[in-house]
Amino acid sequence: MITKLDKNVTRKKRHQRVRKHVSGTQERPRLNVYRSNKHIYAQLINDTTGATVASASTNDNELSVEATGNVDAAKQVGELIAKRAKDKGYTAVVFDRGGYLYHGRVKALADAARETGLEF
Repeated sequence: MITKLDKNVTRKKRHQRVRKHVSGTQERPRLNVYRSNKHIYAQLINDTTGATVASASTNDNELSVEATGNVDAAKQVGELIAKRAKDKGYTAVVFDRGGYLYHGRVKALADAARETGLEF
């Protein structure tokens, strides 16, 4: 039987494999996605300095979401992270799905960020 712990361990292994090849720079930061059962988080990370450039999540006060763990909330987080990235002067990013399947909330966040103006 596969438990939740086993799924998270395999997700982290998958994420480490991807991170060997994906890295953010000053010109093109890495858009990292983390999702929990209740919330979804997105960060723009410059890996050369190890600094977080911008972040957005369903915990932000700017968002008015009724339910935080669904696709609609992920869309709003995608729009917010794209807006904050554009405010900082970034138009192109490298997408890091965090070992999650590109489906559901992760896909909704990415599509909303693309529609708002981020290129990846």
